[in-house]
Amino acid sequence: MKTNEFKYKLKALRVLENEHHYIRHLMNEWFQFVLKFENEDVYSRLEGMMAIKEIREKLKAFRVPLKKHQEKEEKYFFPMLGVYIGYEQGPILSIEEEHEEIDAYIDHFLHHSEQVSTEMDISTMHDMVKDVMEAYEVLMVHMVKEEAVLFDMAEKMLKQIDEEVLLEQVNTLIVE
Repeated sequence: MKTNEFKYKLKALRVLENEHHYIRHLMNEWFQFVLKFENEDVYSRLEGMMAIKEIREKLKAFRVPLKKHQEKEEKYFFPMLGVYIGYEQGPILSIEEEHEEIDAYIDHFLHHSEQVSTEMDISTMHDMVKDVMEAYEVLMVHMVKEEAVLFDMAEKMLKQIDEEVLLEQVNTLIVE
């Protein structure tokens, strides 16, 4: 696909899709440290502590654009699409629940990794990092579902006036 070609013709969906690309890029930065635990490349408590410290720092920075993106979807995109497909059940509801699930995994990790010390054993660190692995997996599947289901529905259903309003609402930065 050429860089000037987009999957979606609606500009508002392009903005959200581009944010997904950026979020995936940021995810890969912290996921590299998660993989050290998965691949058993962490051999000492000190290595584990350093990897967890990196994950924490990168996750804290990651949460800012993630939250801004989620807020755009929940405040603007979902309600607009919900007018056409329903909001109280179905794909929008399950996608919003996934936002909460992703946040919970990240929050749980950040809470439990605050007090990492050299006294903590590698097994405990491995268990701690499982939350971040779950957040990664849920988030990857989540974005694919949004694009394949919700974005495709929006592309077919939103009217021109909806698209103009939505573009104005979502066309903001998610980085500081």
